[in-house]
Amino acid sequence: MSNRGSLISTICARGGSKGLPRKNVLPFAGLPLIAHSIRQALACPLIEDVYVSTDDEEIAQVARDHGAQVPYLRPPELATDAAGKLPAIEHLVAHLEAGGAKIATVVDLQPTSPLRNAQDIEAALALRERAGLVVSVTQPSHNPYYTLVESTSRGGLRLSKTMASVQAVARQSVPEVWGLNGAIYVWSRNTLEHAVHEGFWSVEMCPLVMPRERSIDIDDCLDFDIAEWLYTSGRTGVANMQASGKR
Repeated sequence: MSNRGSLISTICARGGSKGLPRKNVLPFAGLPLIAHSIRQALACPLIEDVYVSTDDEEIAQVARDHGAQVPYLRPPELATDAAGKLPAIEHLVAHLEAGGAKIATVVDLQPTSPLRNAQDIEAALALRERAGLVVSVTQPSHNPYYTLVESTSRGGLRLSKTMASVQAVARQSVPEVWGLNGAIYVWSRNTLEHAVHEGFWSVEMCPLVMPRERSIDIDDCLDFDIAEWLYTSGRTGVANMQASGKR
């Protein structure tokens, strides 16, 4: 552990899932889905320890089997559909600190983003001095200045986002936008604590751009099938680059 504090990874995985039941432990390319994120974290040399926050004993055991630490089962109030992820991360970090740990950086990995790789995590970590939070983003398939629309009060449609100075006749004429893909969040300890109390968008953040083929967030069966096809077909390069996860 450095004098500045340790660099850890957290993975938050509830047992309940309405879009795709038990998705965090479903077999994905030969491994439980959550195991891919654990292995990616373990393959990153800068990450000192990998912790899983879950309310589910099966997920906890799968996590341990693949090299992560599970200090406790998450309290029920932090595991409801309405519970946010930030309080769960803060709860885990505070628990470790109460045991004497000094934590400087938290790399939170979404277990439903199996197509990232260890190199993506290392690239995000390389940006951590630029802002208190580094978030992974990707170029969306639709631009809100150009194609995304919303309903008007009269039942019609209007663009979701407009600028008086922009006449959107082509995609190239509007500002570049990015979508959060949920794969990687690199938090400084102080920024995480601030965001828990003041909100996610209250902090300064820096983007890490990831390609669309590694940016799928699995929420339902269609996402799962597309992600597994991308993985097994080699389109993402993840299958070839994935390390064993053993240290």
